[in-house]
Amino acid sequence: MSIEWVNRAVADLREWGRARGVDVDVDEVRLLCDYASDYLNVHELGDFTPVTFEELLLDIYPRKVIAPPESAAETVAAARTLVDFLLATEEIGGKMAARMRSTLDRIEPEMPVALADTSLFGMAKSLFSAMGADSLEQGDVSVSSAAEVDGPDGEHGAGSCDCPACSPPLPPVRLAPREELASDALRVPLVRDARRLAQWMLAGGRTPTVRGRLRVRDAAEARAQLGVADPALLWDLAVHAGLVRVERTAVFDGDEPGPLDVWAAVVGFLLTSGTGGAVTGHPALDEEIYTLLDMAYRLQEPVPLPAVAEHLEGVGLLDDGPVDLIALVRRLAYCGLAEAGVDDHPDGAGDGEDDGEAPEVLELTPLAVWGMRKLYGDFGIEAPEAADMVAVGAPELIEELLSGIPEEMAEADIEGWLRGRPPLEAAAELLDAASGAQSVVRGVAVSIVDRLGPEAEEAVRGRLGEAELRPHAIHWLSARGLPAPALTPDEALWMSVDMLALAISAAEDDPEAFAENISASGPPAHVIEEMWRVDHPEVVEVLELLGRSMRDQATAKAARKAAFKARSRAIG
Repeated sequence: MSIEWVNRAVADLREWGRARGVDVDVDEVRLLCDYASDYLNVHELGDFTPVTFEELLLDIYPRKVIAPPESAAETVAAARTLVDFLLATEEIGGKMAARMRSTLDRIEPEMPVALADTSLFGMAKSLFSAMGADSLEQGDVSVSSAAEVDGPDGEHGAGSCDCPACSPPLPPVRLAPREELASDALRVPLVRDARRLAQWMLAGGRTPTVRGRLRVRDAAEARAQLGVADPALLWDLAVHAGLVRVERTAVFDGDEPGPLDVWAAVVGFLLTSGTGGAVTGHPALDEEIYTLLDMAYRLQEPVPLPAVAEHLEGVGLLDDGPVDLIALVRRLAYCGLAEAGVDDHPDGAGDGEDDGEAPEVLELTPLAVWGMRKLYGDFGIEAPEAADMVAVGAPELIEELLSGIPEEMAEADIEGWLRGRPPLEAAAELLDAASGAQSVVRGVAVSIVDRLGPEAEEAVRGRLGEAELRPHAIHWLSARGLPAPALTPDEALWMSVDMLALAISAAEDDPEAFAENISASGPPAHVIEEMWRVDHPEVVEVLELLGRSMRDQATAKAARKAAFKARSRAIG
């Protein structure tokens, strides 16, 4: 999705520049938007702030982009053009534009210094700068990029039908502790109101209709006395969840089911009972709650509201007009299904009242994740639970990180695993797992070791005798100002192949995106021409990938020739 909004933004900016005779550095603006999207959680132009520019130009660029200090002026100029565009298109107001310009004025003399500060360089930038490459920018190893989570509306794989049992396999999820979930279940506003209504009915000796439904007069009195928006929904929910027991027109207290038993019943009721618009305010949208939550469960990350709108549009729910998505999220928050800062009662949601910051995403609560997993089980669908990684060994940790778990879960696993052992022990375990392993395993292990401080020196220094780990160890030691041998040209070349090998899987998943990135920031021809000499098990695959992907014909030809030489050497 980041590629889509960036492409739209660049196209609009180019058209804006043409119409006003403004010289727009489109490539530089694209880089600004790409890095803001990848590293600073910017999902649209309106998300840019003065802090965004400060972090981009003084933190992200020095770490990630190989560029001479004198290029800073061009980057700042492009940022100023972007500010003008944001103001002209009313993405920001005049005060915000003034703050952004003031920030860029302050940044302009600081950015060349930051670009020249080698202590700020990331691993890849340090390596390729040392090799003399002018144009390679390579991001950090992503421990969760080996398998992408599929998107909504069938993008995650076409099943044989739309029923839950024919859906694609579910990703493993990390559940909150059961005690925490039970405590949260007691505080869900919808469930609290259902309990209040049930006790109100019992205390007043009120009885339901012969069909077990709430009487009209009782519903009216409940609205007035309890301040609840939809007593009929609450009553049906209380009966379904066992909070009360109904025998014809008699009402008895329930059997006090446990909080999570009640919650499981609530989720099943809301998602499968056909609530006729009582939950969301739209009958058709109530029918779509399951697919919305299923989408968020599979993505395992907050879903931006524009993506929710795209989903609803794709299934025809916006044909009769727009849906207030902010109100939708707040109603789901009242039900305990979504995260949002909102009051307990949904009847005021979306009415313009100031009831906290407007939600921008659809994000499942831990209770919703637990309840969805329980519902999947009821449907006979396998819903795996992610294992606790804190106590496992380094090989198991790396395997889990490479399984495609979400970035947030991966980060929590890494942090928890590192907290559970001294730095020296952690480094030794990780490097043991990396020794003799495939490049992708080695890349993950080394990226975690890179988080450790000088306390791990002994374990890292001990790998200087291993050809595959020596370049990584040299970089690690040098980056911390510790004594280290110089990285030889051959070692630097080997490490370049090793790092590019990490991209093979991602390139196969999205060849167009990889081709665009590697063509803009890949190694130059003079480096590629020498790669065939490297004694690396994946050198042929790397060179063939470059040959297919580089858009500069001369560079692509150099890669293909080098791949031929590498294959010939392996055969000979």
